[in-house]
Amino acid sequence: MVRATDVRDRERAGGKRSALVNHSGAISSAAMTRSSMRGEDAMLDKNKPGPGHSSEGRDLSGRTIVITGGAGFLGSHLCRHHLEAGARVLCVDNLSTGRLRNIEDLLEGHDFKFVKHDIIDPYEPGEAIDYIFNMACPASPPKYQLHPIRTFDTSVRGSHNLLELAMRRGARILQASTSEVYGDPAVSPQAEDYRGNVVTMGPRACYDEGKRAAETLFYEYNHLHKVDTRVARIFNTYGPAMDPEDGRVVSNFIVQALQGHDLTVYGDGTQTRSFCYVDDLVAGLMALMYTEGDLADPVNLGNPVEFTILELADLVLAETGSTSALKHLDLPKDDPKIRRPNIEHARDALGWEPHVPLIEGIRRTIPYFAAEIAQSAKAQV
Repeated sequence: MVRATDVRDRERAGGKRSALVNHSGAISSAAMTRSSMRGEDAMLDKNKPGPGHSSEGRDLSGRTIVITGGAGFLGSHLCRHHLEAGARVLCVDNLSTGRLRNIEDLLEGHDFKFVKHDIIDPYEPGEAIDYIFNMACPASPPKYQLHPIRTFDTSVRGSHNLLELAMRRGARILQASTSEVYGDPAVSPQAEDYRGNVVTMGPRACYDEGKRAAETLFYEYNHLHKVDTRVARIFNTYGPAMDPEDGRVVSNFIVQALQGHDLTVYGDGTQTRSFCYVDDLVAGLMALMYTEGDLADPVNLGNPVEFTILELADLVLAETGSTSALKHLDLPKDDPKIRRPNIEHARDALGWEPHVPLIEGIRRTIPYFAAEIAQSAKAQV
């Protein structure tokens, strides 16, 4: 079982996993003990806010921000951060995967406006705008694979519509791209100049290729029409406001553990991911949008510390106190084997890096899912 000190010191060690995992993919307790003896936290310090780490100190009074996908996981956090910074927020969402529950406490605010709209169709805000965050598109494989053509259209036609809006209004626009543009990478960590190991025809391609095409549109509008564009390549992110039925690994594991169900591990569990807590990720998006300078090229945003899926499962079981077992299922087609960002560009250009260790983020997230489960159970009575 993973101990708190083991995880903290894993992150201090810079995210290396090979010494902690034996040939079968299981965590070596001896290696964990050795890891826990290594120095103080040099990579992730949850008490160190860092540049651009929140909306605190950023004054956006008099600015109007369009946030598409604003009722979703990341979008709803962006809405809150901007309201705290004094901005007016136009939250646009078709509620296909976004949830009104994420923003219901904001609906009565005089600086907040919710618009139910699908960005596949052109959007006209009817008022002056300054910035656009394009967060619209299902990001969970089970969700985006339900309607693959709409997923692709949301990325491509939706981005085209918003770029046209930004061009007409002279607004800066940020695209929420994804680490999935790297496909199943043959190198690790992945830097922005890595061109990827991708599949254009497969169950994940509607999302991956849609996001790649959107990046091309952002490039062309920046070069041909001088639109002020930003592109964030977002790696695995977790935290409060996730849908309990999201289908991604952190939400799956925590919900299953709290409900006493087996934790579903796809494949042997030795595939890796790098998990970024939502507060850190939103701080990175804010820094990318509001840092001045030529920042049109893609920027990786994520946590560079790498964990196997088995390590995440053990951590969730330890922190929830669950006795659930692990249930291994076949690995989905084209599922990446490794995922770890190189964030040197974000550090240099934005002064940004994540500060919340995985164990702390999981501890903050568990009560959220427990409350969601309790509320759902109460509604069914």
